[in-house]
Amino acid sequence: MIPVAKPLIGEEEIEEVEKVLRSGFIAQGPRVAEFEEAFASYIGTKHAVATSSGTTALHLSLLALGVGNGDEVITTPFSFAATGNCALYVGARPVFVDIDPQTFNLDPNQIEEAITKKTKAILPVHLYGQPAKMDLIKEISQEHGIPVVEDAAQAHGAMFQDEMIGSIGDMACFSFYPTKNMTTSEGGMITTNNTELADMARILRAHGEKERYHHSVLGYNFRMTDIAAAIGLVQLKKLDGFNQKRIENAEYLTEHLKRISDIEAPFVSPQVKHVFHQYTVRVKDGKRNDVMNFLNQEGIGTGIHYPVPIYKQELYQNLGYNDNCPLTEKAASEVLSLPVHPSLSVEELEKIVISLEAASDKFF
Repeated sequence: MIPVAKPLIGEEEIEEVEKVLRSGFIAQGPRVAEFEEAFASYIGTKHAVATSSGTTALHLSLLALGVGNGDEVITTPFSFAATGNCALYVGARPVFVDIDPQTFNLDPNQIEEAITKKTKAILPVHLYGQPAKMDLIKEISQEHGIPVVEDAAQAHGAMFQDEMIGSIGDMACFSFYPTKNMTTSEGGMITTNNTELADMARILRAHGEKERYHHSVLGYNFRMTDIAAAIGLVQLKKLDGFNQKRIENAEYLTEHLKRISDIEAPFVSPQVKHVFHQYTVRVKDGKRNDVMNFLNQEGIGTGIHYPVPIYKQELYQNLGYNDNCPLTEKAASEVLSLPVHPSLSVEELEKIVISLEAASDKFF
């Protein structure tokens, strides 16, 4: 089976983890601080705050911004549930805006009509590794005085125009889950140029401590371990190479999909560097599941990211959500992610294309 995602862990990562284990300092310590400094330098921000996951990074960011009970956070319904859930964690209400059907990202043209006096943050997602239209989103945020939190969980190393994703919004959140473009096994990172927000995030991630055993606010245990940071430091050095291979694999697939009219290759905006966390096609005419099952039978792993809009999840239905985002719902019924990870061989890429051609002949 060709997996749809595959973490690439080498001897270097194993050696660095062994050093941490032998050091006796395995909780948050010097390696976390080193990883934060290296990641901030890579993104081009003043600060980076390591966390236990991408989800806790989102949670801490909203807390640091003071988002709370009765507030609203504008975001996309076409994402992993954590994007909406982080607003619920702080007592706020996620307000869902439909997507741009080309990029699958939050449509900036629909943000302003969703803004109310309760809006305290705008949370765009750089879905599949393609940046959202940050110029338009920042313009709206500045006009209305509403901070932007980038959900960059899938966009390590991506760029919008000449700016690194993670450096454009007021805060940004990355995930280092094993399937991401780089991993720490589990972990997350907040990036920001705002010292006050970074300081608050650091306090909140460690039980609200400004100093040891002195708790100033209600905080959490959202810290990263030195074990995870040791992996991250090695992976960060490999990230650009990983991303370049993803881009090359995506270009190969897109070039060969030109002759398969019923399966639509991903659109790539000329404004961005797309780093292809996922290579997600549209399968037309209601045949997505047929194509998916065929590929799986041929030994090709696939994924659906994401089959159910967040507002249609049982949790949100029970909260009374009755939203209607038709472009999101259409995408949810058509998208199919194919393998694009850096370890794919030429033979495996060829097999994916041949199988897609066979699926097209069979179902269309």
